[in-house]
Amino acid sequence: MVSLGTSSDRIGTQEGERAYYATFSKTFASIGIAPYVSINYSESDDGFNFPFGANYRISDRFGLLGMYDGHRTHLILNYNADAFTVGLMWIWLERPGISVSWGF
Repeated sequence: MVSLGTSSDRIGTQEGERAYYATFSKTFASIGIAPYVSINYSESDDGFNFPFGANYRISDRFGLLGMYDGHRTHLILNYNADAFTVGLMWIWLERPGISVSWGF
């Protein structure tokens, strides 16, 4: 998979700062792991960083994502329903968080 895009910058950066990225990933279904690597231009850093991580499929609905955002590490336990995902986050391996996303 190749993904190009833009989003808000990393967790903990100033509001309004953006990141622009190219992400490359590959799913290895037989072992339930999908690693990724990105090249990311960060407005907060005024330069490039290189996030990476891997998602481990626990079951059809649950996955554990370990990630390094170019500066700090996070863990996210995701629950995937048909039209939404809820993630329990351990931000910077120090504090809890939650993420919710949905699609149609």
